[in-house]
Amino acid sequence: MKIEEIRSKTDSELEYDLNNVRKELFDLRFRSAVDSSSSPARINELRRSVARIHTVLHERAIGVRGQESK
Repeated sequence: MKIEEIRSKTDSELEYDLNNVRKELFDLRFRSAVDSSSSPARINELRRSVARIHTVLHERAIGVRGQESK
């Protein structure tokens, strides 16, 4: 997920996306432990998406960068 896409969403949409990304990340980690055909690049991509979503939610909570809760 790109940062522009994340910033354009509302807080409730971000919470929903965060739950979905976390679930997918858990599934990939589980599959990588059991199966060796998992993609490490996708795991890194999902980890970064989680961090981006957390960053935007935190920015909105404290009012950084002129961001307001949507």
